Amino acid sequence: MENTNATESATQDNGTASVETEKQGRTFTQAEVDNIIRKRLSGYADYEELKEKARLYDANEEASKTELQKAQDKARTIQEKYDALVKSNQTQQIRAKVSKETGVPDNLLTGETEEDCKAQAAAILAFANPEQPDPAYPTVRDGGESKAAGDKSPQAAFDRFMSQYFK
Repeated sequence: MENTNATESATQDNGTASVETEKQGRTFTQAEVDNIIRKRLSGYADYEELKEKARLYDANEEASKTELQKAQDKARTIQEKYDALVKSNQTQQIRAKVSKETGVPDNLLTGETEEDCKAQAAAILAFANPEQPDPAYPTVRDGGESKAAGDKSPQAAFDRFMSQYFK
C-alpha cells in the first residue's frame, strides 16, 4: 500500500492525474464545464466585428474595380445569358422539326439533339400505335370485357364464370 501512495504523491507532484483518478475517469463540476465552454467561445467573440470587416472589404474591392473590369463582368454575364437563350432556341427548333416529321407533339420530346428526339419519337409512336404491337410491351387480348352476348353487368359476368367452372 505504501508503494501506491508514494506513486500517487509523485504523480500529483508532477501535475498529472492520480492513479485513482485514472482508474475511475474524471468527473467535472458544473462550474468547470461552464469555464471550459466560456474559454472555447471566447475565440468567437469578435465574429460580428470580423463579419463587418469582410463586408467593408468586399465593398472596397468593388469600388476599386476599374470601369473596364466592371464592363467585362457585365459583358460576361450577358454572354452567358445569350448562350443559354441560343441553346434553348436551337433545342426548340430541333423538337419542332422532329415533331413535324413524326407527328409526335413537340411538348412530349425532351431530347436536346435531333437523334435523341427522333429516337424518343419512335418510342412514343411504337407505344401509342396499337395496330403494330411492340414486342417490348405486353398485349392485352380482349381489353377485359366479356365477349358473351346479353347482359354485360359485373354480376352477370360473375354468374357466367361461376357456372362455367363450378358445375
